[in-house]
Amino acid sequence: MGRDLTALFDPKSVAVLGASDDPAKYGHAVAAQALRAPDRRPVHLVNRRGGTVLGRTAATSLADIGDPVDLVVISVPGPGFEAAVDDALACGARAIVGITAGFAETGAAGLARQRAIAEHVRDAGAVLVGPNCLGIADNTTELYLASDTFAPGGIALLSQSGNLALELQLRCDPHGLGFSRFVSLGNQADVTLVDLVEDCARHDATRAIAVYAEDFGDGRAFAEAAAAAGKPVVLLTAGRGTASARSAQSHTGALTTSADVVAAACRDAGVELVATPREMVVVLAALAGTRRRVGRRTAVFTDGGGHGVIAADAAEAAALSVPEFGPDTKVRLKSVLWEQSAVGNPVDLAGMGEQDPRSYADTVGGLMASEEVDAVLMTGYFGGYSAAGSGLGGGGMALAAGEQEAAHEIVAHRASTGKPLVVQSMYPQSPSCRTLSAAGVPVFDATEDAARALAALTAEERLDRPGVAPLPAAAAPLRDPGYHGVRALLTDAGVPFPPAREIGTEAELLAAAEEFNGPYVLKALHVLHKSDAGGVALRLDGTEGLLDAYRTMHARLGAPSYSVEAMADLADGLELIVGVNRDPRFGPVAMVGLGGVLTETLRDVAFSLAPVPAARAVHLLWSLRSSALLGGVRGRPAVDVAAAAEVIARITEVAAAHPEIAELEVNPLLVRPDGVLALDSRAVLG
Repeated sequence: MGRDLTALFDPKSVAVLGASDDPAKYGHAVAAQALRAPDRRPVHLVNRRGGTVLGRTAATSLADIGDPVDLVVISVPGPGFEAAVDDALACGARAIVGITAGFAETGAAGLARQRAIAEHVRDAGAVLVGPNCLGIADNTTELYLASDTFAPGGIALLSQSGNLALELQLRCDPHGLGFSRFVSLGNQADVTLVDLVEDCARHDATRAIAVYAEDFGDGRAFAEAAAAAGKPVVLLTAGRGTASARSAQSHTGALTTSADVVAAACRDAGVELVATPREMVVVLAALAGTRRRVGRRTAVFTDGGGHGVIAADAAEAAALSVPEFGPDTKVRLKSVLWEQSAVGNPVDLAGMGEQDPRSYADTVGGLMASEEVDAVLMTGYFGGYSAAGSGLGGGGMALAAGEQEAAHEIVAHRASTGKPLVVQSMYPQSPSCRTLSAAGVPVFDATEDAARALAALTAEERLDRPGVAPLPAAAAPLRDPGYHGVRALLTDAGVPFPPAREIGTEAELLAAAEEFNGPYVLKALHVLHKSDAGGVALRLDGTEGLLDAYRTMHARLGAPSYSVEAMADLADGLELIVGVNRDPRFGPVAMVGLGGVLTETLRDVAFSLAPVPAARAVHLLWSLRSSALLGGVRGRPAVDVAAAAEVIARITEVAAAHPEIAELEVNPLLVRPDGVLALDSRAVLG
């Protein structure tokens, strides 16, 4: 159970401290909005000069009101904010909305002030939104404490930008989308994004949660809250493209960016990550009130060849598949279409719609009945007949009526099968398209928007259920971060390595060679990126070859110690990399990819929050661009993916249990048809 935010969204009474008649002041806008529902709860306007504000008598202070106040909006100059908070708590406030700016966003001193205020509010048993926010609104409780008016609906909008919130509501309007709640996040000094996501998840009137965030605070907690929400969460965030990895001492650190981390957290949590306000609205229009379905085999249905080809390209670009239909589906479609219609996928009416608009519905019904089809994207002229209406004469009226009948039948087909249907129309506001929209069928004017919406409505069949694996209990700190210390840590966790011994002299080298058979590998320890530095020698046959390699390497590198190891059989094996990098917001983040010396060159990697369960590790492996290698190519046998996934789970569990480890990496992890062997590892302490 999360924090109780009842006083924030449904207070018994409200006071606006800093209410003003001056339209240039934010206290004027908030006061005007607060008065939109004066009969729902008492609304008090407070201005230190008294008099009247917006035609109502203003109290000179909160104490002057004389009655307890449940929620106080504070819009006063920065130096007076602490005193205003004290006054609010003194008059019984259980919730405060801080409009006033000048805190953490100004530097260390402002952050210290902000932390002290938040602690004071929490100690009093109250909650604080902000400071430096633009207010809140809840259409379900008639609470209007923001400068903008939000049309009612089922979306909770949590935003760190006022202008973006305005743009989103303007873009939502043509799709008939409205808002249950709006919260300007501000500095999140007390009430955080996580608190709000958890509360909106419990809010019956909220069907989807839209988030614009620049600062996640506890990013992992956000992912956990979103995964548990039980309703769609759509995220728009800034700064993902330019942020680069911090200075790193491993391939994992060098390859992991903030964009990778956010994308991994969203995928794990089932959050729809979008790049623009337009894309956010497209996804919200698709998901509002509709459940995702598994399967991305898409039927593209059109009344014009050009629209069909473009839509097929857009669908594949959105990670949907557009497979050619088999004989059964083609026969079913031919039974409702005429001879010149194309039935392979895309399906093209080829002019039949002009003869009988109900052919649109018949075709959609045939496609949705097919076991080869998971979803349908209809594109082109549909809606044009009803848009033209009487302008086409009697024949046009008949076409318009037929198209409206088709729209109702399409809705019925969708309802009977439950398969996703998205429409792109040249006439998205036509009566027929409005019929579709009113029934929950998303309609767009752009083909790429329709494809993106359909992608949001579908999931890959191989994708495991969204969720964030819990962090394990912290283990005893790693005492020896050296090569063999890390090896021992992983070995104890069940990660298999070849036999190895650390040596520092020729005598120790010869003794190690007696403990296991060659061929041997010699590695220079305490050397960054050993392969690049020439600190690895492979396939050393016998003691003499091992000794020669040691003398040559030591003369050149002078490493303090070396590792003598049994050479693994590389035949039929595939080298992977498994690493974990600790992100300051999201905690441990795992990376899995093609390994060996070409890791950073190929950059074929996938990410997930750590620890990574074995089932999710399987999905990560198959998501790689080079995943075909796992199944065997050009005569090579398939490798043991299940064994690799189990070892990935063990490696990431170890890293997640050791918060002192900033980077942990196994590279390469050799995966063979008959098992897995870790060939090299390293750890970097934070």
